[in-house]
Amino acid sequence: MVKLYSISILYKGTESTRTLKSAYDLQQFGYFQRGSIQEFMAFTSKIITERSNPCSRQSIKEQEYMCHVYVRADNLTGVAISDHEYLYRVAHNMLNKVLDDFAAKVPPHLWPNTEENMVPYPDLPATLALWQNPRDADSLTKVQEEVEETKIILHNAFTAVLERGEKLDDLVSKSENLSSQSKMFYKTAKKTNSCCSFG
Repeated sequence: MVKLYSISILYKGTESTRTLKSAYDLQQFGYFQRGSIQEFMAFTSKIITERSNPCSRQSIKEQEYMCHVYVRADNLTGVAISDHEYLYRVAHNMLNKVLDDFAAKVPPHLWPNTEENMVPYPDLPATLALWQNPRDADSLTKVQEEVEETKIILHNAFTAVLERGEKLDDLVSKSENLSSQSKMFYKTAKKTNSCCSFG
């Protein structure tokens, strides 16, 4: 089953990475797991953005998930988390379109300093719903040839984007963006190797 779980728009600043807008579709997960899964998707999106260079595209496998990231030259970044069946070319076409639309509607001077809930961009949930079906979405995009010519780095594991000597377990335990409940969820999911594990 093809599934797109989240789309996030971030700004990769020199000092810190800021999430500007996010949308999630987590209906297939249990009600009590959704909050922790959403936190981990936000955490993962931020880590991937921080570890990616400007003007780069990557698709990273992490267990049952694919994390697609596009960092533009202006440091505006899009991250999509999907299952393995979601075509990475379609994911990158979608990220290109989302970032172009966001940049046209939200002035760049707001990117470094505006809190996530204050960014004037309500379009992301509708975009997430529209791009759930890659066959329909792919017919909407006109930039596929351009993306096919663009180098997309495919990593086989999330650990490949971490800096030398870094461990995901350490990043999770030090993170201020994850609640203690989500950290406990991560440890439990890792031990049981469940479908919700991001580590």
